[in-house]
Amino acid sequence: MSQLVKAKLTSTEATSIEFMFNPAELVFEGVVETSENPGARVQETGKPKVSFSNVKAYKITISNILFDGYEQRQDVVRKHINPFREAVQFVGGQQRPPIYRFEWGSHVYLQRCFVEKLTYKLTMFLPDGTPVRAVIDSLTLKEVDEPQRNTSMAPDSSPDRIGDSLDQRRG
Repeated sequence: MSQLVKAKLTSTEATSIEFMFNPAELVFEGVVETSENPGARVQETGKPKVSFSNVKAYKITISNILFDGYEQRQDVVRKHINPFREAVQFVGGQQRPPIYRFEWGSHVYLQRCFVEKLTYKLTMFLPDGTPVRAVIDSLTLKEVDEPQRNTSMAPDSSPDRIGDSLDQRRG
């Protein structure tokens, strides 16, 4: 029998997150932005002409993620929910949230993404108020591009710039 592999969000910038129970479903959203000009119509059909603007970043939404610490009498906020809460905060000194990789077993669903939206609720408590069960109603991951590498050389060391002066261009 094969071992159950957990879905996870891994990061080099923040605490990696492993799901307690695997998601029941993943909802994918891809959108192409368009615009229609009601005054410009196709002559044969009378339909408005459509202009294609761009492709929006891909999104994955995961619903009903359960965390249960009742049997262990474990605070689920501290152990499981706080890493998700950290995921919707800016990384120390940067103007963005942490970047993750969303994978499940051998499948990488998003190579680079961030948590765009988090909605959760606490559903069971011990008599002292310790939350022992939580459900993330909705977790939305949004794809981001690979960072641009600076491949340009410093102006002084570029071979194209050696000896380049206004006098030489006038020649």
